[in-house]
Amino acid sequence: MHELSVTESILDIVLTHAKKASATRVTAVNIVIGKLSSIVDDSVQFYWDIVSQDTICAGAKLNFERIPAQLLCLNCGNFYTLDQELTPCPNCQSSQVKVVSGEDFRLDSIEINREPEMENH
Repeated sequence: MHELSVTESILDIVLTHAKKASATRVTAVNIVIGKLSSIVDDSVQFYWDIVSQDTICAGAKLNFERIPAQLLCLNCGNFYTLDQELTPCPNCQSSQVKVVSGEDFRLDSIEINREPEMENH
């Protein structure tokens, strides 16, 4: 259920930046989620449809980009990418690893419409 508060935060950030950009409508929101993040795309989309009602974000498309997790073996110094679940180092089989990336969750960008600027004559 933490997706509700996360989605509300996304909406606040989007509305702030859309206002600064003089947006009349937000058409898309691009979100990056790491493979190890516990965020569920469908839940965020569900809550987005609810919390964005009656805002300039209503109907905006959420685009989710899942990025792989990268780990560093603390035993042999090998960097590797996870294909599936958390696994030991493929080089030395050590389970002493540090997550370098893959727990990400961030708003990458937004796409907006603006009123055309009036030309001075």
